Amino acid sequence: MAGKYNQRMAISATCDKVPRVCVARGSTGPDCCNKKCVDTWSDRNNCGRCGKKCKYSETCCDGNCVNLRFDEYHCGRCNNRCSSRKSSKKKNYKPSSCSYGMCNYA
Repeated sequence: MAGKYNQRMAISATCDKVPRVCVARGSTGPDCCNKKCVDTWSDRNNCGRCGKKCKYSETCCDGNCVNLRFDEYHCGRCNNRCSSRKSSKKKNYKPSSCSYGMCNYA
C-alpha cells in the first residue's frame, strides 16, 4: 500500500513544492526550474541556470552555450576537445581548429 501512495505522490508533486523529486531515480535532472526537473549542465533552455536559453545554433555543454561547429573544446559534441598539433618548429604547439564540427578540417 505504501508503494502505491509514494507513486501517486511522486506523480502529483512538483519540484517547487517537493525539491527532492528531482534527485529521485528516473528524474530528468537534479535542478528545479519552472516546476520541472532539469539538468542545467545540458538543458539548452536552462543552461547553467534557470531561464538561460542557448541560441538556435548552440548546445548546452557543461552549463555553457557553445556552437559545436566551431568550439575547440566541444567540437562536434560536448567535451570533444581538439588536440594540439606540432608546428614546424620544435617544442611549439599550435592549437587545433574546429571547423564544421571536425577537428583540423582544413
